[in-house]
Amino acid sequence: MRVAAIYDIHGNLPALEAVLEEIRQAGVDQIVVGGDVMPGPMQREALACLLDLRIPVQFLQGNGEREILALRAGRQTGNVPEAYRGIMEWAAQELLPEHERLAASWPLTLRVAIEGLREVLFCHATPRSDTEIFTRLTPEERLTPIFEGLEERLVICGHTHMQFDRTIAGIRVVNAGSVGMPFGQPGAYWLLLGPGVEFRHTNYDFTKAAERIRVRSYPQAQEFADRNVLQPPSEAQMLEAFGRAELKQAQGS
Repeated sequence: MRVAAIYDIHGNLPALEAVLEEIRQAGVDQIVVGGDVMPGPMQREALACLLDLRIPVQFLQGNGEREILALRAGRQTGNVPEAYRGIMEWAAQELLPEHERLAASWPLTLRVAIEGLREVLFCHATPRSDTEIFTRLTPEERLTPIFEGLEERLVICGHTHMQFDRTIAGIRVVNAGSVGMPFGQPGAYWLLLGPGVEFRHTNYDFTKAAERIRVRSYPQAQEFADRNVLQPPSEAQMLEAFGRAELKQAQGS
């Protein structure tokens, strides 16, 4: 069985469409969506696209979905900074009732048996949290308490939008990267699993995608098109920023 792991789509429908085309060509048997389909400029369409696939899809709930569901329920968690509050409120209003029910049912972790990799644990950020930040540079000793004792030998995560492959407490931990909000070179990042672990990077028409996004009612559509499609922040910039917030909550991602 071959599994595609796609994380942090953030309503970037053009990026998702390009990845799904490559997934079809790769003969994937199952897709794991690792959280944060939303918020984003085309989140309703992106989720509908995933739900309409003939390939079996399993979803994880990310911190984005969790915060949006809290807003829908009239709860203020205090975790959303002022700069992102308008985005989250827009996303909560945009969410269809049937999608709300689905997102509320998504688990926080998922285990999938994959040929050549045995049972794989999927989580959004870490196995114990959907917001903890760590990168390829985070010292192993800080991460050992999080991963030691797990039965699985491979953990797939996301949340920080940068791919990596490292070993923590004897466990292989791989970040799938981000389909819709990458850091580094433009494009959509994901994983192809089985029988090995293959890092994938999908290019698409960035100019046309930016045009599609700019006309949306999303509160920061122009900025999303410029900074997440055409010219994302560099990996060096984000490693420095995340280094100051290791094992803390990543706001707005």
